Amino acid sequence: MSMNDLLKNPPRLPLIAPSILSADFAAMGAECRAALDAGADLLHLDVMDGHFVPNLTMGPALCRSLREALPEVFLDVHLMVTDPAGFVGPFAEAGADLFVFHIEVESEPEGLAEKIHSAGMAAGLAINPPTDVEAILPHLDPFDLILLMSVNPGFSGQQFIGEVLDKARRVKPLLRADQRLQIDGGVNGRTAQGCRDAGCDVLVAASAVFKSPDYAAAIAELRGAAAGVASAREPGPSRGGRSG
Repeated sequence: MSMNDLLKNPPRLPLIAPSILSADFAAMGAECRAALDAGADLLHLDVMDGHFVPNLTMGPALCRSLREALPEVFLDVHLMVTDPAGFVGPFAEAGADLFVFHIEVESEPEGLAEKIHSAGMAAGLAINPPTDVEAILPHLDPFDLILLMSVNPGFSGQQFIGEVLDKARRVKPLLRADQRLQIDGGVNGRTAQGCRDAGCDVLVAASAVFKSPDYAAAIAELRGAAAGVASAREPGPSRGGRSG
């Protein structure tokens, strides 16, 4: 499925995007394949620079490795960095499909959206929980996806900030039918229903998927479907390559 088809004409909603931040990095390829075989629609890569957020994580090299190992997968790259413009080229060359950056570091994000599109990627704009939703509203039009952070970014496993759903209810009516509304942080079986009800149609989940003993059941719960509902993908193992 092409980049534009998945976001603009999704085969089903919500789309489920496991965040590999909670995967076993020693078995990354197997973990990601298992999540996709269990019904995930795309993979979410959290890129952190140790400045914008207090953590260091993955970069273009890991993105490139996943592209080589999983050539058909849609790779959603979330840049939590102070200088996202400097990474557009490297991530485009590494095979990223979606490049998301933060309004907090780009007061005029339209130019960067154009650069991302010119590099052959979809463009996303993210906003952190403390930032007023008004900061993002004038800039929705050029973006393929808007990302609402429902935790303060930096680490997986944090508690969901329910007030962020007010932002979702504000943003969703302003989006076109071909724009997606993503939520990331603390999304699990207990919080996913509220996210879906508020209009979020791309759910990012880290621990809820990769720490689950049954990936397929976890993904089905996030989607609001019964466990075992047939996926568009071939059936695969319920967990990634863990031995425990």
